[in-house]
Amino acid sequence: MQRDTSQRRAILQVVQDARRPLSPQEILDKAQANVPKLGIATVYRCMKMLEESGEVVPVDLPGEGRRYERAGLKHHHHFSCRECGRVFDLEGCPGNIDRLLPPAFKLEHHEILLYGLCDRCSGLKK
Repeated sequence: MQRDTSQRRAILQVVQDARRPLSPQEILDKAQANVPKLGIATVYRCMKMLEESGEVVPVDLPGEGRRYERAGLKHHHHFSCRECGRVFDLEGCPGNIDRLLPPAFKLEHHEILLYGLCDRCSGLKK
């Protein structure tokens, strides 16, 4: 049984409020607004516990450190900004991915990761 500490609550709140996957450093930066003395080691320990309890899920991107997002989201994909490094959720899925498979192959899982510049880094307005 894990303790419900102010640190854990602050960290979980940051992840739940985010609309995108966050790195441990991003979680630390945001959670320190409520728990100023919070350290990165505590964030890593807490994220491991939250992952084990099923409250958050990891987002692993090739060549990058692990990020986390709240559990229970519908199937979706991600966009990685090559300028600022932030990662964003992309709603939905193009579907019918199995049509790309060679004959007799069976698709079990897929991930789509798009790279480019986010709205802030591209200078384009929404």
